[in-house]
Parts: sequence; C-alpha cells; structure tokens
Amino acid sequence: MSIGERIKAKRKQSKLTQTELGKLVNVSSQVISNWERGYSDPNHDDVARLAVELDCSTEYLHGISGDKLSSKDVLVAGQEINLTTEELQLFNELKKHPVMFHDLASDPEKKVKELLKMYKMKKMFLEDDEELGDGFGDLED
Repeated sequence: MSIGERIKAKRKQSKLTQTELGKLVNVSSQVISNWERGYSDPNHDDVARLAVELDCSTEYLHGISGDKLSSKDVLVAGQEINLTTEELQLFNELKKHPVMFHDLASDPEKKVKELLKMYKMKKMFLEDDEELGDGFGDLED
C-alpha cells in the first residue's frame, strides 16, 4: 500500500473530507488529492502533521509498520512504548519539561515508566500537603 493509499484510508476512517484534512494540516484539498492519487508525496513536516491529525504513526504512513500505532503507543528513542490512557496524559504533561528525558537511549520504556511513577508520587504528596495545611494547626497567642 502506498503512502497516498494509507492517507486516504486513514482519512476515510476518520470521516474527514479532503478539504477538512487539508485545513487540519495547512494544505489545499488539491494537495491532499494529489497525495492520495500518488501524483506527489508529502514532505517530512506534512507527514508529521498528517500522523497527528489521523491518529497514526509516521511509520504507518510510510509503510514501515503494518499497523497503525494506537494513541496509547508512543515512540521514544526509536522504541514503541505502550502506555495506559492515564500514563499517556502524564507523559504528554512531562514532555513539556524536556530536561527530564535525558538519557532515554538505553531502556526507554523502563525510564519513561519510572518518570511517570515519580510524577504520580509527587502529585500525590503535593495533594496531601494541601490537605494538611502548614502543619502547625491552630496556635494560641
């Protein structure tokens, strides 16, 4: 299956018209039509935007992987990591702090899961602190 055929299949699965998809990825409906019919191919940036809007991986669109990655699968350091919906939300929040993702080349799944656990623990402790107040209770003068 060509990249154009994959784009068309994913667009139809997403119930989008060529015009709607074009607006989402900032190209005309004619460009989408040309891609789908194999008259031209999307560039790297276009493929990245298509993958986001069509909820699939760039590898799927390029035909590297046979199956689309679900929204719970994340590619980190070239490896696919399966995350629960909650973990995916946390991971997306953590991505806002790139310093936390140094040295993911070795065993990225284990390291991402550890980061997620640390984030959950931090959040839990902060929630507990808010319930306890400042820890001094009521003091009389």
